[in-house]
Amino acid sequence: MFTGLIEEVGTVLRIDKIDRGARLQVAAPLVAEGTLVGDSIAVNGCCLTVAALHDQQFTFDLLGETLERTNLKALHAESRVNLERALAANARLGGHFVQGHIDCTARIMALEKNGADHRLEVELPGEFAHYVAEKGSIAVDGISLTVAELSAKSFVAWIVTHTHSRTNLGLASANDLVNLEFDLIAKYLERMVPRHSIPS
Repeated sequence: MFTGLIEEVGTVLRIDKIDRGARLQVAAPLVAEGTLVGDSIAVNGCCLTVAALHDQQFTFDLLGETLERTNLKALHAESRVNLERALAANARLGGHFVQGHIDCTARIMALEKNGADHRLEVELPGEFAHYVAEKGSIAVDGISLTVAELSAKSFVAWIVTHTHSRTNLGLASANDLVNLEFDLIAKYLERMVPRHSIPS
């Protein structure tokens, strides 16, 4: 479990395609501190297991399904990725509950500076739109954000200066793919109360 509060932006050293997946190496001095092989780390919001750790560098093994479902397939040497270690039981929950299970990728439609902040607009695939609510939470590349505006085909979140400078959104631009994870509570509600049973 994660919170969507990014601890460090790591640098991809290499990503090598292997049989039915890939091997990803990331350099991250801050997140490496105290981390052990077998620990879980969210990479662009995707929960991965540390397969090897050496000299502040992580190695992760990626399954084919992970590559297919996330934007990790587009990484290359020097790519910058958002990193967060798993939530400790005694830690503060400053964002929202994030599982690290990516639902889909979506395209950034706009990322524009507006005063001190930035306005981020992201495509909203129709099959997932019912999970999103205005003022609700959403994880974008692992970042816990609040939905400020909602339309049939997109949502908008405002990015404060701290988030823009401390995440890979500082390097993002229109047409980039981002990982989306929708709110956990919305998914459980859908499971318990099927949509066809809700009066229109």
